Amino acid sequence: MNNMETVGVAAPVSVTSEAAQKISQLLTEEQKTEAGLRVFVQGGGCSGFQYGLMIEEGTGDADADRIFQSNGVTLFVDPISIRYLSGAEVDFVDNLMGGGFTIRNPNAKTTCGCGQSFGT
Repeated sequence: MNNMETVGVAAPVSVTSEAAQKISQLLTEEQKTEAGLRVFVQGGGCSGFQYGLMIEEGTGDADADRIFQSNGVTLFVDPISIRYLSGAEVDFVDNLMGGGFTIRNPNAKTTCGCGQSFGT
C-alpha cells in the first residue's frame, strides 16, 4: 500500500521555503539527496510531548507512514504523530541565539520556553 499523498492536496505537515532550502542543503552535504525528512512526536520534554526530526533514507514504513511532498521535500509521518501534527509547519529560524528548525503546531495547547515540546 502506498500512502503517498496526491499532488494538489494540502499536506498535513508543511515545510516553509526557508526550511526546505536548509533541508536540501543538509541532504546535499550528507550526500543523501534521495532522502527525506521524518517528522515525529514522542513522549517527554517540558510539556509532555516533544518534536523530533531526522533524515529518512529509505522508503519509511510504506504500509503505515503518511508520505508526502512540501516545497520539494519528502516528509514521512507515522500514524500516531500525524494526529498531533496535522496542520503543523516546519520552519528554519536564524537569529542572534543561533539557527535551528522549529515546528509551529496549531494543535499545541501549551508549549515550553524552548519551543521543542508541547502539551495537548
